[in-house]
Amino acid sequence: MGCVSSKHINLTDNASISRKRLSKPNLPSYKSSSSSIISSGNNNNPPAYYSDMKLGLNTKSNPILTEPEGINHRKAVLRDDKVRALSEGFNADPKNLMVQNAAHSLDFSKLITNRDVLVDDNHVFNTKIPSEAVVTNQKSSGRCWIFAALNVFRLEVIKKYNLDEFELSQGYLFFWDKFEKSNWFLECMIDLCDRDVNDRVVQHLLKEPISDGGQWDMLINLIERYGVVPKSIYPESFSSSNSGKLNQLVLSKLRDHAVALRRMAAQGHSLEELRQKKDRALKEIYTIMAITLGEPPKKPFTWAFRNKDKKFYEFKDLTPQAYFKEHVGYPVKDTVSIINDPRNRYFSLYTVQYLGNIAGGRPIRYVNAPIEDLKELAIKKLQQGNPVWFGADVGKYLHRDAGILDPKLFQYDLAFNISFNMTKAERLIHGESLMTHAMVFTGVHLDEDGKPVRWRVENSWGNVGGDKGYLTMSDAWFTEFVYQVVLEKDIVPQKFLDVLQQEVHVLPAFDPMGALA
Repeated sequence: MGCVSSKHINLTDNASISRKRLSKPNLPSYKSSSSSIISSGNNNNPPAYYSDMKLGLNTKSNPILTEPEGINHRKAVLRDDKVRALSEGFNADPKNLMVQNAAHSLDFSKLITNRDVLVDDNHVFNTKIPSEAVVTNQKSSGRCWIFAALNVFRLEVIKKYNLDEFELSQGYLFFWDKFEKSNWFLECMIDLCDRDVNDRVVQHLLKEPISDGGQWDMLINLIERYGVVPKSIYPESFSSSNSGKLNQLVLSKLRDHAVALRRMAAQGHSLEELRQKKDRALKEIYTIMAITLGEPPKKPFTWAFRNKDKKFYEFKDLTPQAYFKEHVGYPVKDTVSIINDPRNRYFSLYTVQYLGNIAGGRPIRYVNAPIEDLKELAIKKLQQGNPVWFGADVGKYLHRDAGILDPKLFQYDLAFNISFNMTKAERLIHGESLMTHAMVFTGVHLDEDGKPVRWRVENSWGNVGGDKGYLTMSDAWFTEFVYQVVLEKDIVPQKFLDVLQQEVHVLPAFDPMGALA
């Protein structure tokens, strides 16, 4: 799943090969559901649950499970008298009729927007980074994780050269990420070719062979291999800003090649022959991407510009790797990704099966911690004047025009007489929430006791809405819907860094922690 684009956000929704498996340290083998995926730990932090695992259902005392006819039983049918009773009850309440009339002609979210929240969640903060930049726009693409990271990196360049407006090329990393993910997917198909096509992991990967979204460790892989370039060197194309048709073409072609690889494996072709087929497939993928996005720079480039003081700069013979090292300089390898997954044991190390982008690259690693630790570390970094990359479920309780994220934003109880009672862990377990979007913290408002009240967020949906595209997030929203922050190791306490030396726990490919921002 990719991140939410600026155009598609829902504003109110909360044979030989079979005997010789490939051995890839960065494609971890998944323990079957009959074994424990997560090592036992603190009982206050229960393990993750999946639909094909035992959930503790007592079939002897459950009439639904013991009833031979199941949902076709007469007691399961919605009878006419039940429906009539529901209608009579609805019409007996005049408030229902009034709200029905209003909602017939209006977006019902406007009827239930909490005015007090719009007033309280203002765009004023007592702690902010020294300088911010104009909000970028990912448009109709799911590249938020790239935008958010480059929004952090560009501040280093802006400060160093006293620039007014500046962007690094999001399209450049997008090209290489999509090409590398294509190789990754085909390698996964080779690795899994002895499994039935209806295997849950195989089907999960086939559902979306690649997406625009990604994770922080994937970004590190891209930076280490390909570097970065200014946007002026590799500008946007139509298909980078509007990736839907490109994705449809690439996904269809990758599935086509997956079928061919599985067929070859079933016919007894060797691993070498499968890889030769993969190389031919990648030639097609490269051609598609080069035509739609443009080839990335192959020769050293010149970067020339004037800063705010009209001073002229010119740097020649730059490679993307040299550009990142010499002009950006962000310590991307010296960072740690900290998540809040209340289903699983805290201060343990996690990864997700078959999640990655560059074969042979850095594996995905998460340090799981309580949400208050994520807040404390984010505040610490902001107080040092530095922005914070984070991942969250942006579609929940969002007012796009006002630029507000707050779980009290919509008063569903007033209109519908309903409330939502799931915990964060329960939302993850039951498919109600996962990480969908990456953004950047640039400020926080602290009360007299130093506790966070609201957070300032740099988004990548353009400068419309909120404070010229910046959002305000209530601290309660942070608690419920922020899942990940990334920090430099030098500001993270040793207890977090020690976790990186632990044995990693492998979550299955379909786990919500494998969602791509």
